[in-house]
Amino acid sequence: MNIRFTDCSVSFNERVALYPLTLSLDERRIGIIGLNGSGKTTFARLINGLVKPTTGRVTVNGLDTIENDREVLAQAGFIFQNPQHQLIMPIVSDDIAFGLKNRGLSAHEISLRTEAVLARFGVSHLARRRVHELSGGETQLVAMASVVVTGPKILILDEPTNQLDLRNRRMVAETIDALDEDTIVITHDLRLVEGVARLLLFHEGRLVADGPPDETIRHYHGVAGC
Repeated sequence: MNIRFTDCSVSFNERVALYPLTLSLDERRIGIIGLNGSGKTTFARLINGLVKPTTGRVTVNGLDTIENDREVLAQAGFIFQNPQHQLIMPIVSDDIAFGLKNRGLSAHEISLRTEAVLARFGVSHLARRRVHELSGGETQLVAMASVVVTGPKILILDEPTNQLDLRNRRMVAETIDALDEDTIVITHDLRLVEGVARLLLFHEGRLVADGPPDETIRHYHGVAGC
């Protein structure tokens, strides 16, 4: 990945959510941590244009997130903290196929791609399952599959193990580790980012640590008072 923040800040009305930041991200595995309200999710949403910079500029693989917003959305897929909110269709296979239907593909090609991504994520057996019947871990995997099938180069995952039990947390973590796509993971689950190439820590709207996981996590414990 090639992501550039240049004097980028975000404000909502009078509140500063992210103070001016200049930063480059090139690693394939990046983690983002911080207390609630620290600015980490705002930062991550800048990457695919879900949030627009109030000042400055963000580029993703050379594309400006404002001027080239559609292309950026295609490059960087986002899996939300509540993945069930992004599952639109009632049946799993229909939901995964939904993202392909406006791309001029034949029904046969859509079916092949849907089957392939279901198999890749180990959820082929869920193809005809209703999305509201899925477990938390299954919902997370299906949400990832529904984004990956459209071919993004970067995946941004917001709290992917939130509210999952130990078994499902492990299943999701192993799936993320095996992804071919570049990944950016926002999390409170420190075990999930122990193996990333680079870990960012946000606090009160500022980037306060940026480096190897062990160093950033030590800084986090100081910020969190634990």
